[in-house]
Amino acid sequence: MRRNSEKQIEVQGHRGCRGLLPENSLPAFEKAIDLGVHTLELDIAITKDSEVVVSHEPFMSRTICFNPDGNEIPETMDMKHNLYEMTHEEIKRFDCGSKFHISYPDQEKLKTYKPLLKEVFDLAKKKNPRVKFNIEIKSKPEYYGIYTPWPNQYVEIVVNEIIESGMFDQVNLQSFDLAILEEIKRQSAKMKVALLIDEDESISNKLEALSYKPEIISPYYKLLSQAKVSAYQAKDFQIIPWTINQKEGLKQMIDWRVDGIITDYPNLLIEILSK
Repeated sequence: MRRNSEKQIEVQGHRGCRGLLPENSLPAFEKAIDLGVHTLELDIAITKDSEVVVSHEPFMSRTICFNPDGNEIPETMDMKHNLYEMTHEEIKRFDCGSKFHISYPDQEKLKTYKPLLKEVFDLAKKKNPRVKFNIEIKSKPEYYGIYTPWPNQYVEIVVNEIIESGMFDQVNLQSFDLAILEEIKRQSAKMKVALLIDEDESISNKLEALSYKPEIISPYYKLLSQAKVSAYQAKDFQIIPWTINQKEGLKQMIDWRVDGIITDYPNLLIEILSK
């Protein structure tokens, strides 16, 4: 690995490998493991019966899902199929893999569903028991009690699921929502945490707003510079930016010696790192 001989960069497959297969699906996670990712990055929501389901939105997205009849979800039903009001059996009836995705034209299409987190854990245990998980708790204040549980209950459900699955040592939790991050540390002091920073936010300001020091800073990649990467690493933070899909951006992050990279195309990152 000539570009970064001092350390191994952690390859994180974003939503499995969204550029290649439908996001947050079992086929995408299996493909990412087969490619050789170190970590599966994924998003979660909570079902009506308090199960942890893998989904970027806490509702059925019109962009990626067909309804149980195989038809488009009309705009009038946007955000109406609330996962927090559905059982997983109801959720599984939606096809979230066959619809063409304009941003990922090469994505292989297949009929698939939103799996439970425990299903992804079981898959990983069979395919590669050493693979790690970067799990985003999708949350925002306006969703509390409507699309998601309140932060204390939300974190309790997720942490219990991770512990019961025997995956605690292979997981870190991440969120943009500071209330969720505070709750994680209150309930599970030893859980590794990543602070997500959006493109319109400040790394330093958001760090100051959190009452403790997270292990990982995970910003939108264009918020970084060589100097920032070095300065935060000198303070013992890991830097794992998101979501980089172009060769130029991947190579720049490698040259800046970030600790990991989240990408929709882990195959491309692995190819670059192997040269």
